[in-house]
Amino acid sequence: MNIVFWKNKIPLTSEEKRTRNKDRTLLVVSGILLAVSFPPVPFPAPILLFIALIPYLFVIETKQKLVELNRASYLMGFVFSLFTLYWVGSWQKEADPFLMISGILLIFVNPVFFLIPSTLLYFSRQIFSKKAVIYFLPFFYIAYEYSYMLTDLSFPWLSLGNGLALYTRFIQIADIIGQLGLTGIIVLINVLLFNGLTNFKNEKLLSYANFALTFLILLLILIYGELRLNTEKQFVRKVKVGLIQPNLNPWEKWKATDLNELTKVYLDLSQKAINKGAKIIIWPETALPVYLRSDLHKDILESIHNFVDSNKIYLMTGMPDAKFFFNSQVIPEDAKFSKANNYYYATYNSILLLNPYNRYIESYGKVKLVPFGERVPFVDALPFLGKIIKWGVGISGWNVGRDTTIFHLTTKNDSTESIYDTSRVAGLVCYESIYPAFAAEFVKRGVDFIAVVTNDSWYGNLSGPYQHKEFAVLRAVENRKAVVRAANGGISCVINSLGITEVQSEMFAEASLVYDVLIDDSNTFFTKNPLLIPLICLAFSTWIIGIYILKKIKNFFKL
Repeated sequence: MNIVFWKNKIPLTSEEKRTRNKDRTLLVVSGILLAVSFPPVPFPAPILLFIALIPYLFVIETKQKLVELNRASYLMGFVFSLFTLYWVGSWQKEADPFLMISGILLIFVNPVFFLIPSTLLYFSRQIFSKKAVIYFLPFFYIAYEYSYMLTDLSFPWLSLGNGLALYTRFIQIADIIGQLGLTGIIVLINVLLFNGLTNFKNEKLLSYANFALTFLILLLILIYGELRLNTEKQFVRKVKVGLIQPNLNPWEKWKATDLNELTKVYLDLSQKAINKGAKIIIWPETALPVYLRSDLHKDILESIHNFVDSNKIYLMTGMPDAKFFFNSQVIPEDAKFSKANNYYYATYNSILLLNPYNRYIESYGKVKLVPFGERVPFVDALPFLGKIIKWGVGISGWNVGRDTTIFHLTTKNDSTESIYDTSRVAGLVCYESIYPAFAAEFVKRGVDFIAVVTNDSWYGNLSGPYQHKEFAVLRAVENRKAVVRAANGGISCVINSLGITEVQSEMFAEASLVYDVLIDDSNTFFTKNPLLIPLICLAFSTWIIGIYILKKIKNFFKL
């Protein structure tokens, strides 16, 4: 007997259809509110984050089954991803088809991770009272966002805390709780307001308590922010930095045949910055499309060295870099083998530091690589994936950097020519700047300011470059360190330790920005303890999972 299950499905009643459509509408509203809260939509849009989850909470309150909870979470996450990450595919005429496919896949795959908090909520409901467990959601969201950052598929762009980047007064608390702490506050405020609304008819005292607690939390955070913004800060010194934005077509750059002409663009812009007094020059990510330290490009490297020497400046530049390993050397596990030359080698998306005192070049290899764009996830376990999935410009096979290098730059003090100041600089490459704990590890080792080199031109004049720039604001506030960004086509900028942008370039414009970066020697609570809050939340979530599993085992064996 052939049974066609979908023909035997009981049709929905009119009431059930209305409920389903209402739920879907509420979930779409939540997703849209989250998306609109994010940059580049200007302030006061971020305030919407404090109510964005309420429609979603009304829906999941009525869902009893795990599949229903997760279906609701996925739809909200999908809408959020669609309107916030639409730019990842680039959608320019030169865009690589693989990049477009990756962008589409990201929109569908990223919402899967929103199922983690709802799954943990379901587990909690099997253990504790339904009314109590809603207050666990802030812990679950922080645990989800942190654990997601640890995976090979990590692309934590939609961390809720990122959406507050434009709310300068509110984010000052990030020097204590960090970006993930901001996520927790956002979810907590939504939960408190939701409970206040749902209990208003029958339990007014409980409802008022939720509203009062919401008001108190917001008030205290805003008072803290006001105090931080209005407390006069004594800076230990300043250093004049030049940020070079050449505005090169990122697709054409990798096809460039005249490297001398390309180098001249950078040197001419750098000379303009030097003429304005810059002591440190910063070029963007992969400034030249070659392995500059290889024997093939000695003449280009020599010309840059001569420029640095003659002007007595430091040059930090994003640059492809390669290391070669022979039999006598320790070979990294992820090194590639050249059959033609019989050696192992590793390639890195790097930052190089050239100094005016000798020809030694310091380097840092990017540690956090963009999934698929720069490194294929799980390629160590499944090497064949690296051969299948490649960008047209050939940058999907970088090796993972091994250390958090701190660059040391000694420059003359502007006020006293006989005194030299040493600046300690953390160099981050592109989307490494969206990882809070990762940036804090640099600062913890003693850093005066953070330099980000990036190339956001891949994505045109869409939301991505603006979001990326604003997320860097949070790194400045968390660590109370200025952040400077040198971007190929924008946005290059200087962000002070309060998260205020002092100067910035326009998108897709050639620029040579020079600015005095103020050195703040503060050491924040967050810098010292970047993992405190996420590890507490992760431990709590793990405890919930453990209790749920034990309960299932007991029920199975009828213990």
